[in-house]
Amino acid sequence: MAFLLNNTALSKLRLNPQTDESLMLSRRGIHIEPGAREKALLAADPSLKRFKSHKQSVRTLKRVGDVLTIVVVAGCCYEIYVRAVMREEARKQAEGSA
Repeated sequence: MAFLLNNTALSKLRLNPQTDESLMLSRRGIHIEPGAREKALLAADPSLKRFKSHKQSVRTLKRVGDVLTIVVVAGCCYEIYVRAVMREEARKQAEGSA
């Protein structure tokens, strides 16, 4: 049983103390300037400008989704209410005729 516990994935996730100075620096989050390639990749690309979402359109789309959600929930509540009223009326009608 101990053999199985030693070879599990959890045992491999244990922290091993490392003395490598470069690893310690990167763990501390010291900022390193990006190179030319990274800067080029992070630069704004004018050809992708038309695919960028705009805040106003996203806000409008969220509002439409919220309204549709409210409408669907209200419709479901109304259907439950109508079925309950119809069942109650049928029950009263059955008692009156019997």
